[in-house]
Amino acid sequence: MTDDTRTPTTAAEPDLQTDDRLQDLEAGTSLTTETADDGGGVDRWSAALRGILGGSVLVTVLAVVLALVASGILIAITDKTVTTAMGYFFARPSDTFVAIGHSVGGAFLSMFDGAVYDPGQSTFSSGIASLWTTIDFATPLIVAGLGVAVSFRSGLFNIGGQGQILVGAASAAWFGYSFHMPAIVHIPLTVVAGMVGGAIWGGIVGVLKSRTGAHEVIVTIMLNYVALYLLEYGLGTKGLLQAPGSANPQSSPTLPSAVLPTLIGGQGTGVDIGILIAIAAVVFTWWLMSRSTLGFRFRTVGENPRAARVAGMDVGSITIWAMVISGALVGIAGAYQVQAAVTSGYDQGIDAGIGFDAITVALLGRSKPWGVFWAGLLFGALKAGGSYVQASQNIPIDIVSVIQALIVLFIAAPPLVRAIFRLPQPGARRTKRKAVAA
Repeated sequence: MTDDTRTPTTAAEPDLQTDDRLQDLEAGTSLTTETADDGGGVDRWSAALRGILGGSVLVTVLAVVLALVASGILIAITDKTVTTAMGYFFARPSDTFVAIGHSVGGAFLSMFDGAVYDPGQSTFSSGIASLWTTIDFATPLIVAGLGVAVSFRSGLFNIGGQGQILVGAASAAWFGYSFHMPAIVHIPLTVVAGMVGGAIWGGIVGVLKSRTGAHEVIVTIMLNYVALYLLEYGLGTKGLLQAPGSANPQSSPTLPSAVLPTLIGGQGTGVDIGILIAIAAVVFTWWLMSRSTLGFRFRTVGENPRAARVAGMDVGSITIWAMVISGALVGIAGAYQVQAAVTSGYDQGIDAGIGFDAITVALLGRSKPWGVFWAGLLFGALKAGGSYVQASQNIPIDIVSVIQALIVLFIAAPPLVRAIFRLPQPGARRTKRKAVAA
């Protein structure tokens, strides 16, 4: 009689016959677990590389690249030479590729000539005037984009840039042609007048938002129309904003003492001190949002208003101040319009679409001050180069608007950009497999 009594297994020793993991190990399959990198040696460089690949800056740059590629495709398929060559593509395919290269390459080269430097000009000063034009276009976009970015970081969607620019321009223009004083005093006070106008118009939104709960999107849209029609009425009424002795809806010209002086280049073709004002606004906004207590409150309310309220913050007052500062920054763009862009008297089109372009600039800059600065320069280059593209390549200037729209499209879809370029998702951690001893 055989004894088939089995030896019991203890809790510390698992049954080797029923432990699938150990069976796999005996069969030669290595048992592994995933552990995070310890950050030492080579792993530090790997972590740095992952930070670059997963960062928003690279995604933004790649979004611009994708927008340019898509725009190039649109330029090619709308070019008559390309479409004609495609008709006999299988007979002579090289003609199609040559036509595409000439069309797309010519368009982007023309945009570079109009935005950075035109080598076709006789002198260096004439060629570099393209860059000065880019900076002139970019200056109001930068300061207006900063204002929109402050509201975005505070959890508010300020799309009332048009109204704030109109009110800021009217305030600055009135101060600019109504008072006679030295330029060293007149220029900064005129800028301040524009800031006050924009701050008041933005503050109205903040008060209505905090006191009545009105949605800032609806309020800013309506205030855009209010500002537009009030300005139209003022410019068409003698004794208000209309220039004395004029029958046109136009204001008086800005006094020379309030006009921004030229910093680089010739009068009318160079760069004025507006770019220095824009850089100062960037530095101030960076300090406000990153180093000040008020900026911390803005960001806290923007992230979680309920938590901010529980922490003892006055969310209503913070909302008002956020819109006041946002409107003041946008108001600088209004002052720039009447102190540099249009000094001979403005009309109701003085905003020039900057109020809405500022939203795009803020989005492209990720609502970061220096990001907004570079985004403003990019959009200034697109505006400056657009006319060159139209003149030299017979391409509709609307293609520039298409490029801007495509940039916004790709910026608004970071997962799409990451998927196309196979970039790691934010927060993803690379793991290494460590063998477990048997």
